[in-house]
Amino acid sequence: MKKLFKGFAVAAALSVSAGAALNAHANTETLDKILQEVKQNRISEGKINKQREQEFLSARADKQALLNKAKRDLANEKARGERLNNQFKQNEITLAEKEVELQNATGTLGEMFGVVRRSASEAIGSIEASLVSAQKPGRAEVLRSLAAAKELPTTRELEELWIAFQTEMTESAKVSTFEAQVAELSGEINTKQVTRVGNFNLITKDGYVVYDAANKAIVPLGKQPDGHIFNTVADLLNTQAGSYTKFYVDPARGGILRLNTQRATVEERWHQGDTVGYIITALLAIGALLALVRFLDLLMVSAKIKAQVKNINTPNENNPLGRILKVYHDNKNQDVENLELKLDEAILRETPRIEAGINIIKILAAIAPLLGLLGTVVGMILTFESITLFGTGDPKIMAGNISLALVTTALGLIAALPLILLHAIVSGRSKAVLHILDEQSAGIVAAHAEKEKA
Repeated sequence: MKKLFKGFAVAAALSVSAGAALNAHANTETLDKILQEVKQNRISEGKINKQREQEFLSARADKQALLNKAKRDLANEKARGERLNNQFKQNEITLAEKEVELQNATGTLGEMFGVVRRSASEAIGSIEASLVSAQKPGRAEVLRSLAAAKELPTTRELEELWIAFQTEMTESAKVSTFEAQVAELSGEINTKQVTRVGNFNLITKDGYVVYDAANKAIVPLGKQPDGHIFNTVADLLNTQAGSYTKFYVDPARGGILRLNTQRATVEERWHQGDTVGYIITALLAIGALLALVRFLDLLMVSAKIKAQVKNINTPNENNPLGRILKVYHDNKNQDVENLELKLDEAILRETPRIEAGINIIKILAAIAPLLGLLGTVVGMILTFESITLFGTGDPKIMAGNISLALVTTALGLIAALPLILLHAIVSGRSKAVLHILDEQSAGIVAAHAEKEKA
């Protein structure tokens, strides 16, 4: 079409040119040449249009062929779908028949399958929490697959279940040592030698450790047990094969040891007594120190008196008996009654020195339980105050005040008992010294009376 339009345009241009040429008196040969070109262009345009028409017809035939092929493919797929649907229904029927045949063939094996699944499920928890798993991890995976299985177990799987139970029983009767990662209280993780005592306890050279089944890790105790229990750890680690030693076993697999870490120590209980407890402790310390000083002083006095007894004729004023003898030697010329009065006066002068501080010990022994009773009253007042403010829903709120009430009472009695005993000891020693003085004084008076009669 473009070529045709182009031809018309050329023709128009030629016409204009021709008109101009005619007007200009152009020659005839040029017009003939232009006419000949127009005819040739007309023939070329016709050939091009016919060729394009043939191309359109050929493309139409190809599209029809593709459409026919698509219709045939659609028909084939529909037929295939019907065939597969029929085959699926037939397979469903066959599968149901095979399931019936399988149930008839297994018979009582289904009961065995249920027993295996139940046993595996029950064993998973105990084996994961077992201390043997600290040494032999991953044993519960086989049991977990058996518990989740929906088909009959194979012979190998049944053997794995058997081996799991047998391993647990066998290892529970052994004391074995192995290397494992052990967490420290500081958060560090170190490789240590761990000794497993059956299925009861895990120990290292640092003491008891426990197995955290949730995190599958060996962790330390927050606080080791008492010394007599803790010392058996070293005894067991140093024991040679074939020999025996004493060892404390926790049958709760560390549960009792964990509870032991929550038990208050003696120092913690002492601090629970608070201010009243500190005062009672100070009284006990003062009384004990005073009793010790007086007891040592009386021992020295007794030793000096014994030395003086051996040398009656030479008085030494560094001891009470020597000072009494000095009074006797100074009053030998007095009569018996005056001499007796002089000696009694000398003994009375020595008595306060000998009995100094003894009554203070007795007073402290009496004050200590009274302070304990005061702490009890204060603790109960604070307890009732907590109940008034917070109610009785949480016993832990009242526990601290009740501890104050009980601990102070115990501290008062604990302080009073040794103070009473120390008072009795020191008082007995002082009475013994005074008895010696009275005895020697009476002997002196008696000897002086005999001299007067003679």
